[in-house]
Amino acid sequence: MILRKWEDLPENMRTPEVKEYYDILYKRRGQLFLKRVWDIFVATVIILVIWWFMAGLALAIVLDSKGPVFYRQVRVTRYGEPFRIFKFRSMVADADKKGSSVTQDHDSRITRVGKFVRKIRADEFCQVIDILRGKMTFVGTRPEVPKYVEHYTPEMMATLLLPPGATSECSIYYKDEEKILNGLSPEEVDKVYVEKILPEKMKYNLASLKKFTFGYECNIMWKSVWAVLGKEYSEKDFEVKQK
Repeated sequence: MILRKWEDLPENMRTPEVKEYYDILYKRRGQLFLKRVWDIFVATVIILVIWWFMAGLALAIVLDSKGPVFYRQVRVTRYGEPFRIFKFRSMVADADKKGSSVTQDHDSRITRVGKFVRKIRADEFCQVIDILRGKMTFVGTRPEVPKYVEHYTPEMMATLLLPPGATSECSIYYKDEEKILNGLSPEEVDKVYVEKILPEKMKYNLASLKKFTFGYECNIMWKSVWAVLGKEYSEKDFEVKQK
């Protein structure tokens, strides 16, 4: 995982706010290389170990409701480039045309199999494909849709120095999103997400960039596994330093 030269970054990323984070990551570029090697190794092992479960899940999705196995929504990856993410479909076909891009708790668009899929976060298992493609990584800021990236502040753009992640410290600790969005209309959901939730999540994501090391990311992966298995982590385990 090699950083582009500063002068080769997109113009909207060559700002003083991003430079602070770029310098931190540049000094740790050897660990970024380890991060990429680790991504390829673990993603390959996961596919070899759980291919049978993924095949069974794909069959269950097809039998449960009409539509494709995968949900291929456009997201934003490194340097602001768009890509189509691989996720097992947990909602009805064309769900993004029937509501907000953000999913609420008890969303009526979620299918029966989708409830199980989302409970154990199995919809994201096939993101190992995106990790092997280099479009994603295991640990990093969760991939956003283009319309939300348009609202990024200059500092938030620093999260695009690395590929988006399948998990993150923010994913483990920030649990208020669904509570805040419950009961809102699609229009209200987008507004609240951009004005309240996105800035809060970015505090975690930007703090994680500053703390980046290969060891730190291995620790996040370990905690993510336990979180999926039901372990609760409190916000006391992670303190976001305010500027």
